[in-house]
Amino acid sequence: MSAPHERPTLAPSLYAYAKGLCDSDPDGPPPQGGHPLPDTARRGRRRPGLGYREALAAVTDILLPLLDAPDPARAADEAERALATTGVVREQTVFAAAAAIEPPDEPAARALARSFARHLVRTGTTVPGVSAGLGLLSRLAEPEDIPYLRVLGLLDGLVHPVDATLAPLDPPAAALVWLIHRTQGEELRGLVEALAGGDRAAVSDRLLKLPTEVRGPEVARRVTEAVDLVGLLRAEPDHPGLLARAVRLLARMTSSLDYHAEILRYGAAVHLYETVAAHVHRLPRDVDHRARLLTLALDLHSGASYLLPWPPGRREAIHRTLLDTAAWHGEAPADADGRRRADWIRRTARQLRAAPADAPRFRIEVAVADPGDPDVVETRFLIDGRPLVPEAFGPGPGLSPEGLLDSGALRATPEPREVRLAEAYCTEGCCGALYVTVRREGEHVVWSDWRRPGGPAGRPDLPAYRFDAAAYDAEIARVEHDHGWTWPARLTARLIAAGLRDRPDLLTRWGLRKGWISTDFREPDTTLVTFTGPPLGDGGRSAAEGEPRQFLWRLPDDGAPPEERAATALSRLAEDDPRGYPELRG
Repeated sequence: MSAPHERPTLAPSLYAYAKGLCDSDPDGPPPQGGHPLPDTARRGRRRPGLGYREALAAVTDILLPLLDAPDPARAADEAERALATTGVVREQTVFAAAAAIEPPDEPAARALARSFARHLVRTGTTVPGVSAGLGLLSRLAEPEDIPYLRVLGLLDGLVHPVDATLAPLDPPAAALVWLIHRTQGEELRGLVEALAGGDRAAVSDRLLKLPTEVRGPEVARRVTEAVDLVGLLRAEPDHPGLLARAVRLLARMTSSLDYHAEILRYGAAVHLYETVAAHVHRLPRDVDHRARLLTLALDLHSGASYLLPWPPGRREAIHRTLLDTAAWHGEAPADADGRRRADWIRRTARQLRAAPADAPRFRIEVAVADPGDPDVVETRFLIDGRPLVPEAFGPGPGLSPEGLLDSGALRATPEPREVRLAEAYCTEGCCGALYVTVRREGEHVVWSDWRRPGGPAGRPDLPAYRFDAAAYDAEIARVEHDHGWTWPARLTARLIAAGLRDRPDLLTRWGLRKGWISTDFREPDTTLVTFTGPPLGDGGRSAAEGEPRQFLWRLPDDGAPPEERAATALSRLAEDDPRGYPELRG
């Protein structure tokens, strides 16, 4: 390593700085959010107007010629000085540029590249310098690098590059680094302290004290990795609390409400599924456990879990085990939430059992999430049995059946039509969407010309899919008329929307435009009709000035048949200006 006087500043390396903080309180808990960086860590100023691609190129141009330099220590000092002049200060950008550099194949050159990366990591004094070393090391790291990475991971500002470099070597350690920086809540903090202190006896207890629902799919994955949940279950197979917690965390990882399909990022997912399935008979047969097991069965059938690296026949066997265990027989629970979940279990289990045993070339299914853990209602596309959206896109689910099926958007005509199949869970403008062009060519329907504007990089290019036209038309007709997935409030919404498509004048006569019509996300038994237009002014007439407003008309389920409720709502729109309804929200 270079001597201190040979470095570009007299500041200590970031590793030495972090190590000193750890040594000053060796038995203390890790600081929430990590240790602050020293003032000298961000030398250099961001260059205004520097684009992302230009920034990547600037970092690459510095690192590439030094990769196999004969004196790695001197090369690391040179690289750190040069990085400070580029105007690239964001650690994730520097890391991404360095991680994209292909290491040499020749053993001697590879050893020099590894030494160069280690000098940057262990003696670097700036965030760009250390991030560059971490990016290079992400392809070259060995077990001896783990202690250095764990220490650097305690510094605020390095969590992303350390996590990405450490995860392939030691997933529990990487998950703990992430949790140290992202932890909120007393219960989760207690778990982090038990893990950081190496108190394995306390880890199970702290895990069971977490809230029933951890916040977000990524938090669920990180907790699962940090505690080595598969190891805990194998050590205590008779512990019902651990098994129930495993089912909850596994189900949470299948949620679409995140930027990634977290179940696919969890390296031990197949092992956890196997362990859960082997002991699932030990769980209480209440509605909560059955609903979560059915969530897993649904994801194994048509969600991201299908895409895990399954040994032949194991996915199907575990799917059958979970589906059989989740089956609901007898009377529904007395409480409203329990009845709603029991009804969902019956509908969804019936839907899964009705699926073809042999996967057809093309199939569409509507997936409804457990009402006890609200999620979107999505349209899933299966090509030769494989779910398209999580494999081809990732940051979000398929669009709602109302947007794709009720509108007839997927019907094939000789005129090509571009259709949006999926959108990022945040929005298309933030993280992208998945589009395809649908057209009829003689006896075939073709899906081609795929687009993923703003979507994730690194996804494989999609081919043009050709389907038998008669089979395609039959599948579209089947799924458009299939109401088996729905429930009364949702069917009411679909019938109202269909009525307004047939008679748009019911709203336009009042100067209003139809908006979103569905069910309330948090109250699935409430139909929600939205429309936009000018507010009512004096005398019950439309205001002449002012921005249009969105109006929300909530229709709680009163027990009447959906057809009757929809007809009543449409008749009321024909007779009265809905902006005057006393229950309306604007």
